[in-house]
Amino acid sequence: MAEELTDQQRAILDFEADWRRHAGAKEEAIRSQLGLTPARYYQLLGRLIDTAEALAHDPLLVGRLRRIHDRRAAERAARERAVTR
Repeated sequence: MAEELTDQQRAILDFEADWRRHAGAKEEAIRSQLGLTPARYYQLLGRLIDTAEALAHDPLLVGRLRRIHDRRAAERAARERAVTR
């Protein structure tokens, strides 16, 4: 049986889905609304999008974030290969 998301995990996913609605910079909204540093927020979000529970909670958001993550990882790998040649 899959575990359920914690309140914090749901809050992170919900924030990521809606953050553009809030006035101001994203980093400031992360601090004020979630009580996290931006670095910690992105660490937790990165781990969270790899879970089945997050995918079940918001499949469109998690799918989009996974595609962005995979694209950036591929770009980093390509840059590293270019440097080692």
